[in-house]
Amino acid sequence: MLEIGTKAPEFTLPDQNGELHSLRDYLGRKVVLYFYPRDNTPGCTKQACSFGELYPQFTEKGAVVLGVSKDSVQSHKKFEEKYGLPFTLLSDPELQCIQAYDVWKEKKNYGKVSMGVVRTSYLIDESGVIEKAFGKVKAAENPQQMLETL
Repeated sequence: MLEIGTKAPEFTLPDQNGELHSLRDYLGRKVVLYFYPRDNTPGCTKQACSFGELYPQFTEKGAVVLGVSKDSVQSHKKFEEKYGLPFTLLSDPELQCIQAYDVWKEKKNYGKVSMGVVRTSYLIDESGVIEKAFGKVKAAENPQQMLETL
């Protein structure tokens, strides 16, 4: 996990509509940047839907929510449409952003070891500095946790 108080790594990634987004696009606003393993899995769906339900409260506080996984733009589009997600999902199949934010880790699942995204959330301040970092978050609780942190 990246250190609080350090400059957040810059990225440029396509969203669910294929439009490019960079961290610098959001200077002047707080950014909730959350990393999740996969679209349409139970935990990831819970987390995304909770962020969706709370999204008006995030925008009231002047924050933007960005979800990042290694899924494709097409996968993100289907995920967004299926659950009516009101925020941006960024596609990082090359793992550039995922590795820059130190969330690509060895994971154990039923005794099997593999590499994958560890569910992590960052709060980035208006000047692009990491204000808070939460590692190995619980999918269902993380959106409320991030809202309270704002």
